[in-house]
Amino acid sequence: MTTNETGLPATVDLVIEGGIVVSDRGESASCLAIDAGRIVAVGEAACMPPAREHLNATGLHLLPGAIDAHVHFREPGYTHKEDWETGTASAAMGGVTTVFEMPNTNPPTGTPDALRRKLDAAEKAYVDFGIYGLLAEDNLAHLESLIEGGVAAFKCFMGNTFGNLPSPSTGAMLEGFEIIAPHGLRISLHAETASIMAHRQTRLRAAGRSDPLAHLASRPAIVAVEAVSRAAVLAEWTGARIHVLHISSGDELAPLRAAKDRGVDITGETCPHYLLFDEHAYARMGSLIRVNPPVRELHHQQALWRGLADGTIDMIATDHAPHTTDEKLVPDIWNADCGFTGVETQMPLMLTQVAAGRLSLCDYVRLSAVAPARAFGLYPRKGALVPGADADIAVVDLARRGVIEAARLASRGNITPFEGTEVTGLPVHTLVRGAFVMRDRQLVTARKGHGRSVRRVQSMPEPVLRHADQSLAAVTSVRL
Repeated sequence: MTTNETGLPATVDLVIEGGIVVSDRGESASCLAIDAGRIVAVGEAACMPPAREHLNATGLHLLPGAIDAHVHFREPGYTHKEDWETGTASAAMGGVTTVFEMPNTNPPTGTPDALRRKLDAAEKAYVDFGIYGLLAEDNLAHLESLIEGGVAAFKCFMGNTFGNLPSPSTGAMLEGFEIIAPHGLRISLHAETASIMAHRQTRLRAAGRSDPLAHLASRPAIVAVEAVSRAAVLAEWTGARIHVLHISSGDELAPLRAAKDRGVDITGETCPHYLLFDEHAYARMGSLIRVNPPVRELHHQQALWRGLADGTIDMIATDHAPHTTDEKLVPDIWNADCGFTGVETQMPLMLTQVAAGRLSLCDYVRLSAVAPARAFGLYPRKGALVPGADADIAVVDLARRGVIEAARLASRGNITPFEGTEVTGLPVHTLVRGAFVMRDRQLVTARKGHGRSVRRVQSMPEPVLRHADQSLAAVTSVRL
């Protein structure tokens, strides 16, 4: 590669000019020079090298592409709901440049063979991706092999959800934490206590409750409070890094905040549906709104906004979980599949909240890109628009208006509780490692297969292990 006296390439692939570059700390009118998939310069137009292509971003804002740490793309096993092509196309349309995909597929991603099958399916991805390995009761012997095979993190289902994967015992969780902790990978938790929910659902069904609010009644906030508290204690004991998925209640913020204060390496996320819906949605939408954990009462929603503002909640994710209309709209709430599409609608929904003054644009960048990149060991390679970073960029028009319509989403999921919602602020271009995967609000279909698997890079501190001498591996190797 030929360079000039500044050390930059003599000619770069792309210069984006005229836009406003946004970070979690501020905004600046700057150009971006991109070459070989990386940002090579940020600054004034006069400082940019010659480029093979220019993009005029006058009037637009350049954000680090969103990193959605919680999506379900359903392949293998449930491709009538979604697959890697449609799911990542939806991400590209939504300004999302990296996703972390969950293991409750069929087969679940709990063995090296299942991981290879998932990686094969992901070869058609438009955006970059990390793959979660499963932490369960019966696959502890596979955890090391999953790490060697390239998982980016682990998922532990403390409560039941789609796929009905059995929740591990606390003993198996502890052993799993002991195995994973030395590698520094984060363990994400569906933090609801399975036994409480199963008991309450049985009693509710016996009492004849099958209405939409019965789902909320089966999963009171205590299921999350207990699960977050228990997982935090296990993480504190072992030194494992953990992440609380889809925080739905204000009550679970107390154990989350307390664990952070004790020095536990714990992060948490919430989702747009918890921030924008409350218990009144059940009367309006019926079984469509069923999701695990459930949408809760208004005071929980208000507490979640406070948690975002004070930093207790680290990031926004979507729990993108598509199903068909027939699987969602049923008269008996217990027979409705849980979840709905979300990866494409998150950015417009949250930019609308920026326009409404509920958070700043810098806050949004922190929640959607910087925090997940830091939590999963990708920062500053991802999550920042700085020299040396991957050119993962969402070029957004904060003034552009639109209406969410499921029929126009790229996802195979054909139903959303946000149907008809008016939004202000849309991504108009999405770039992944310098390549347009969405341009002028149109998917660039030639970029199918552009996505790459990401793994934790060595930007995080080394894990601080605790009580390793008392781990099962240590004590079972002792010979007296």
